[in-house]
Amino acid sequence: MKTIDMQTMRYMNILDNVAHVRATKCFIYNNTIYFAVSPKLFSIALGNGNRNVSFISQKLGKRVRIIRDVKEDVDSVSKFIESIISPVSFVSVEVHDNMFVLTAGSRDRAATLIGRNKVRLMELSNVLESYFGKGLKIV
Repeated sequence: MKTIDMQTMRYMNILDNVAHVRATKCFIYNNTIYFAVSPKLFSIALGNGNRNVSFISQKLGKRVRIIRDVKEDVDSVSKFIESIISPVSFVSVEVHDNMFVLTAGSRDRAATLIGRNKVRLMELSNVLESYFGKGLKIV
């Protein structure tokens, strides 16, 4: 389980104050703040016409996305990763040796997922390790 720092707590409180929904996870990936919320509260968190997302984005001056939280099985984690890296796609996610192995499907997709100087790979790997206890490898 990830330890929440003060900045993350502030982000989570902003979502709670605006949408009256408590985020289960909050992290930054690719210069975007992500809030994972219960699937039951997902539409409430977004607000009518994504009003809450727009308001929080303007208030923070950063891109904001709200995604559905998942269980810890491989299929759910696959959907979680898919919602984070969208619109980039991948072929599959498997678990090998306590790591998620993401099959990109092509060199271009793999390069996009890894990012310059492996920044996106490290960010996504840190998110998965913090919340699911497993690292990430892209093939």
